[in-house]
Amino acid sequence: MPEYEAILLLSFGGPESKEDVVPFLKNVTSGTAVPSGRLKEVQAQYDLFDGVSPINQQNRDLINALEEELSQHGLALPIYFGNRNWNPFLQDTVEQIVKDGHRKVLAFVTSAFGSYSGCRQYQEDITAAIAKTRVDNLTIDKIRLFWNHPKFFSAVESQIEKTLSSITAPDRAGIRLLFTAHSIPKSWAETSPYISQLQAVSQEMSTRVAPDLQWDLVFQSRSGPPSVPWLEPDIIDYLDQLDTDSVDTVLVVPIGFLSDHMEVQFDLDTQAFNHAQERGIQMFRAPTVGVNQTFVSMIRDLIEEAIEGKELVAEYGDPWECSPQCCAINANTQSRSRNQES
Repeated sequence: MPEYEAILLLSFGGPESKEDVVPFLKNVTSGTAVPSGRLKEVQAQYDLFDGVSPINQQNRDLINALEEELSQHGLALPIYFGNRNWNPFLQDTVEQIVKDGHRKVLAFVTSAFGSYSGCRQYQEDITAAIAKTRVDNLTIDKIRLFWNHPKFFSAVESQIEKTLSSITAPDRAGIRLLFTAHSIPKSWAETSPYISQLQAVSQEMSTRVAPDLQWDLVFQSRSGPPSVPWLEPDIIDYLDQLDTDSVDTVLVVPIGFLSDHMEVQFDLDTQAFNHAQERGIQMFRAPTVGVNQTFVSMIRDLIEEAIEGKELVAEYGDPWECSPQCCAINANTQSRSRNQES
């Protein structure tokens, strides 16, 4: 087994000031056909939060929690932070890793499910960053997907139960569970396990946590040209079609996201919440796993699994290990998602 010397936490990145927003969006949409009007919409969304996406700080908080977790279990490995689209950029972080003398690194990507933008593209980013360092003996291994890891499941389950316990019996009588994830182009979904993984975790979660409630899987945060089909239904469209005579309350579970970043705080807590109110629907939202101790413990388990060669575990289904063929996209597909501040 490789003797890993450091951990890399790799994420999407986000602006941390109003001055950052436009350069950040240019990075995200470089080489794509995202309409200019859509970019102005997204810029306006960030302006509501003074141009600050919470994702970078939330990842720093996760790193702090993971450092403490590793230290308590005798894993004295430094943790580095890199992003695809904003500071600290992955390339700069990899250069620092090399400068510090590390050559064997484990990368934890903040995305639980398999899709091009949530999995394969991060591997491509890592490969490109290694190539640019021109260091022959540098290895950065991406940790496997963890969508069905027992501790991820347990962490999400506890967040749902916490929210359900706050809902009164009369409100619960007409409630529906809505599991949400970032929409992606349908062509990407055809070459990845994204839909099947989301459906499996939603079904298993609802059966265990709230077997008396109906559930649906919906999507959010789509971007790109209107001509490109994306996964549906969008949560706003779903709320429009909901029969409020039988369902007057929804509990939204952002299963596709790991922290309460912009695509949760705006797309769900602002946009979807206000739309639900307009339709006379009560909307509750379960927190994402964030720095839930069980989730942090899961990351440590994944690190130990890679270091010690432990048996892969899954709560249900089989442990997912990426193949060279999975999550590819059609070379002619030019639309790239804003996905995913996971």
